[in-house]
Amino acid sequence: MKTFLSPLNAAEEKEYLRRRKEGDPEAKKVLVERNMRLVAHISKKYQNAEEEMEDLISIGTIGLIKAVSTFQEDHGSKLATYAARCIENELLMYFRSKKKCSREVSLYEPIGTDKEGNQIQLMDIVEVDEKDVVEQLELKRQIVRLYELIPDVLDEREKEILKMRYGLKNQKPVTQREIAQKLHISRSYVSRIEKKALEKLKNNF
Repeated sequence: MKTFLSPLNAAEEKEYLRRRKEGDPEAKKVLVERNMRLVAHISKKYQNAEEEMEDLISIGTIGLIKAVSTFQEDHGSKLATYAARCIENELLMYFRSKKKCSREVSLYEPIGTDKEGNQIQLMDIVEVDEKDVVEQLELKRQIVRLYELIPDVLDEREKEILKMRYGLKNQKPVTQREIAQKLHISRSYVSRIEKKALEKLKNNF
């Protein structure tokens, strides 16, 4: 497999990001070239008997180019962290297109209500076929992303209610009515907070 250039150090990366922001096309090219090892590393995780490594690297490179083009330092994450997500997204989209799965379904899509009138969403009942590695990886990525977002976008009350409602951190899920009794508030108020919290997560997902 092709040998790639070593990554930039922190000072070099900062300088090239500054130049990229000023519209220097050469800076963008360098940032892509010096992050190709990351593409190769991630692509290797998705390699199987049917896929050529070079093809996966080509697809992953598209994700890297998108990352370098859209990365914003003021969002708090590192370029490598952001790029890794973009590379994985590009590879997952490729595998989904091969399976002719053209429609994405949100984990927060409402699909009905239970007998207590609580809204049921897809994430409440989602099941994963153990033989489908791509879907497992995608679900795992979404779950990790969800846990990353919770402390960043929700206030304490919203976190508390979602934690109880969906059994986060290995807790047993409970109904809105049980949460209302525990917190001494109305069930409708719990429902409003839950809905607002899920909307925040959905908008930032």
